[in-house]
Amino acid sequence: MSKTLPRRTLIKAVLLGGAALPLASRLVQDAQAAAQPLVDPNDVLAKSLAYTTDTKKVVAKDNPTHKPEQHCGNCIQFQGKAADKQGACNLFPGKDVVGTGWCKVWAQKPGA
Repeated sequence: MSKTLPRRTLIKAVLLGGAALPLASRLVQDAQAAAQPLVDPNDVLAKSLAYTTDTKKVVAKDNPTHKPEQHCGNCIQFQGKAADKQGACNLFPGKDVVGTGWCKVWAQKPGA
């Protein structure tokens, strides 16, 4: 005795599976983005940009353009939200910076 799936059941399964693919793809991308390592302040590029993980520890004498309210979280290069603890930065591909950090390339994010 052979059992076959009704045609409607098969079509529904294909449509639901197709609709779920974009969601599954997005979840995988989010998981990969969250798994990025933090930038090492001793990295050559980080040193050349005077990157620090704490904007409060920036030496004013060495960085005269720095202001206390500037931090990665409100920089245009920061890919996360202002309140995020860490997020991707356009300057350090494949790595995250901390939201309280700062570097010489800081530029005000519109609306922040």
